[in-house]
Amino acid sequence: MKKRTVYLVMSSIVTLSVVFFAVISFLNLESTLKPIAAKVDPSGPPVFTNALYGDFNQPLSKPMDVTKIDELIYISDTNNKQIQVFDQSGTSVFKFGKEGTKEGEFKFPYGIAGDDDGKIYVADMYNGNISIFDSKGKFLKYFEDKDKLLNSPGGLRIFDEKLYVTDIKANKLFVFKLNGEKVIEIGGAGIEEGKFIAPNAVTVDHDDQIYVTDSGNNRVQVFDKDGKFIKIINGSPDGKGDPTFLNPRGVAVDSKGNVYVVNNLAHNIIGFDKDGNQKYELGGMGTENNQLYLPNGLFIDDRDALLVTDTINQRVSIFY
Repeated sequence: MKKRTVYLVMSSIVTLSVVFFAVISFLNLESTLKPIAAKVDPSGPPVFTNALYGDFNQPLSKPMDVTKIDELIYISDTNNKQIQVFDQSGTSVFKFGKEGTKEGEFKFPYGIAGDDDGKIYVADMYNGNISIFDSKGKFLKYFEDKDKLLNSPGGLRIFDEKLYVTDIKANKLFVFKLNGEKVIEIGGAGIEEGKFIAPNAVTVDHDDQIYVTDSGNNRVQVFDKDGKFIKIINGSPDGKGDPTFLNPRGVAVDSKGNVYVVNNLAHNIIGFDKDGNQKYELGGMGTENNQLYLPNGLFIDDRDALLVTDTINQRVSIFY
């Protein structure tokens, strides 16, 4: 009887182990899928290819922004107060950062960007600073805001040796040289052209036009390289009608000049051509592969693949 009991117990353990590892494999399936090598229809809308979740021991929790530097993908894992790094197959490579106010620590890591030397810049909205790390996650220094202008840095992007930063509480966009010298300052609180309410993200196109998601005003504002207002994109014809955006967040421009905007409360991404005409709508509320749930950050890589932080689904979804 004892032998039979031992046998039954051992059989149960083996069965549970098989089920456990099967569940693990299922949960990690999407994060081990590799992006497709070539776009099937280059003229068509981007389609879902895969997602990044983090490793089983510590999945992403409220990922807010994402960037790709060389062959690695860096994600601000905000609730975990850290940065998670993946290769292109979705394998977790390493993590850095922890909760705190000291060097290399975060309270609310948000915007993330990389420079041409592979250094990583992370905006910490609650600590009110921008930390700079090497490509392996070693803290190097704080960004030197020479005029002490930044209060609550949010979105970050680097183009042509300049750092573009939205300050959410100050309702402004700042552009700095990488040595900390201010180049231009745009905005201030308001609903007029050139004013913002809680600007969340920024990007720059190949014509050096600056795009800022003016989240509280449900629009994207476009400026020339000197900060002069050009136009509004809000989903209406010519940007002059009532906005169709609901809390726009991430923004990015692909190699063809198409502009993609994360429509946060509508749980989708809207794509426009360079003239502001709507072309694509990606996502929709849900948990399926091609759906989103309160998406936030957006980055377009050199292949024109869209990486979007899907905050409630706790993943980064990739469309190509």
